[in-house]
Amino acid sequence: MFALAEVSGKIEREIRVNERIRAREVRLIDEKGAQLGVISTQEALRIARERQYDLIEVAPNAQPPVCRIMDYGKHKYEQAKRERETRKKSKSSEVRLLRMKPQISVHDLGVKVRKLRELLGEGNKVRVSLRFRGREMARPELGTKLLNRIAQDLSDVAQVEGPPRREGRMMSMMLAAKPGTKAPKAPKDPKASKAPKAKEKAEKATPDAKDQGEKQVPKEKAAEPIKVQDPEDSGEAG
Repeated sequence: MFALAEVSGKIEREIRVNERIRAREVRLIDEKGAQLGVISTQEALRIARERQYDLIEVAPNAQPPVCRIMDYGKHKYEQAKRERETRKKSKSSEVRLLRMKPQISVHDLGVKVRKLRELLGEGNKVRVSLRFRGREMARPELGTKLLNRIAQDLSDVAQVEGPPRREGRMMSMMLAAKPGTKAPKAPKDPKASKAPKAKEKAEKATPDAKDQGEKQVPKEKAAEPIKVQDPEDSGEAG
């Protein structure tokens, strides 16, 4: 039994397990991490089988090779987990692009700055790009002033990797997150926080029928029957 360790899509080396171990003797570590010394491979395999585990070669280049008694399935899972963590840490930051106009309103600028904070908090580099149109081409200082203002507003979370640079109709500036920068928390919805209070207020305004006591609705009086007088009783003859 053997397996091929795969790292980032490339086959790295063969992991020898049980009968695939070629060395005549190995340095054995048991399932609890205790050193059992240098023994023959056959003896190490016998001990592993008695304990219902696998014998795995963990250091093939050592003299003699180091083998460990452990569950091979668990070993594969832990190895894959370590490789994922390594790839996650070594992942290069992504360069994002954010475009805007040189003459942007104050409200729209605030929206763009919040978006920049979010992107920088995710570990991205951001290229802020301006496009000049028509008469704006004659006033490049507007773009420089705007980019410098953005850099100042984000000075607590971003660092400028290069000053504003103009190329034809475009002017851009590269921002990178400062070490330890975290993504801003999403703002709470004010309507969601007011909803429970409004519901509670409505419940207080509507008293419970049990607390009030059930009010008995008076029954309507039955209509009295109309008495028809018999002519004989009145003494009148037909």
